[in-house]
Amino acid sequence: MSKAFFGTDGIRGAVGTEPITPKTIVHLGWALGTVIKRHYGKGSVLVGKDTRVSGYLLESAMEAGLSSAGMDVVMLGPLPTPAIAYLTQTARANAGVVISASHNHYSDNGIKFFSPNGTKISDEVQAEIEQLMSEDMTVVESKELGKAHRMDDAVGRYVEFCKGTIPRRMDFKGLKVALDCANGAAYQSAPAAFHELGADIEVINNTPNGFNINNDCGSTHIAGLQKLVLEQACDVGIAFDGDADRVLMVDSRGDVVDGDQLLFVIADSLKKQGRLKGGVVGTLMSNFGMEKALERREIPFVRAKVGDRYVMQELKSRDWLIGGESSGHIICLDKTTTGDGLVSALQVLTQMKFMQKPLHELAAEMQMYPQTMINVKLPQGTNAASVCELDAVNKAVNTAELALGDTGRVLLRPSGTEPVIRVMVEGQKADLVDSTCEQIAEAVRLQL
Repeated sequence: MSKAFFGTDGIRGAVGTEPITPKTIVHLGWALGTVIKRHYGKGSVLVGKDTRVSGYLLESAMEAGLSSAGMDVVMLGPLPTPAIAYLTQTARANAGVVISASHNHYSDNGIKFFSPNGTKISDEVQAEIEQLMSEDMTVVESKELGKAHRMDDAVGRYVEFCKGTIPRRMDFKGLKVALDCANGAAYQSAPAAFHELGADIEVINNTPNGFNINNDCGSTHIAGLQKLVLEQACDVGIAFDGDADRVLMVDSRGDVVDGDQLLFVIADSLKKQGRLKGGVVGTLMSNFGMEKALERREIPFVRAKVGDRYVMQELKSRDWLIGGESSGHIICLDKTTTGDGLVSALQVLTQMKFMQKPLHELAAEMQMYPQTMINVKLPQGTNAASVCELDAVNKAVNTAELALGDTGRVLLRPSGTEPVIRVMVEGQKADLVDSTCEQIAEAVRLQL
């Protein structure tokens, strides 16, 4: 049976550690419906999914749970995660549910929740749902049971929204675009959007069968897209992950353009047009080259903890609009309420058209710094945070920082998901980066 992961987008836990059963999802649907009805009254909940085979089972279980709590259910079928966020808001629903394991293997699955305004549910609401999961279900009376129906035009609505995030008179005629849909949730919407905007498209991995999502394709396996771009002489290649909230790109030379570079391209172009509000939010893992490139353009930059929820928190606290991660999870708050791979890709192509430059020229204005990471495994029961604070470790870090000067940086942090300390060094000189990273890692090992 499938395994569940409940990450920062939904109920918490670890990838692959908790068996997911129809009974669990029915209970979860009831808990969500009960809490949502408590906060917003009786209404509807939208339920969407990606293309993995377990989605058929889990969407039915979720529907049963929500109905048992007295909530109406609108079934959306396979759609990108950000599409559910958008439709939850525009359809005036009380909540949105996404059944997806994002970039994971088809045998995993997970649940993500959206609030009525299309943002992630609050920690308080999530805590209430988790509390109800420990209680027995109490089904409403028959006359109060929720009803269910399907939104047949969900894909079309989302495509029109995405097209509306670029200037009205903008089109992509004359651009040859390669798309890798990862056999996932964007298999219908991405080709439709780029075709309707006039691009000449080449599409791969848009025939999902329930088992091939993310299988050697998409943003986590981008070699196939690189090959297609070169063979078909495309101007640009676009790769989504399984639920299409992330995007990576390939330039006309076949080189990968990652999330940090895409974020820079968007911010830099907006700055040149005088349309950038505030600065850019990255994460602790964002490439140092982006920080330096933004600095040269006098664009403010801050780092959040790793995870889109932390990027979002920084954006909202500073009233900024642009942020994201190296993985390609990019947030454009002036366009949508969450990370959206298709919307982000459209913004990059818009800047290519506006600046009249190919992607490799736009991305080349940011120098990617060499980066080395070493994961030092910890003995069971080791307090990772305490190890990071030891004098010998701090001395090694300080020595590395002196050697790097203002041409690099050091990051030492305990992993949040496994028993390791992550040692990461970035800098202009690859040999110096490698040697200083190994020196810090060895200092950590010696203290263990």
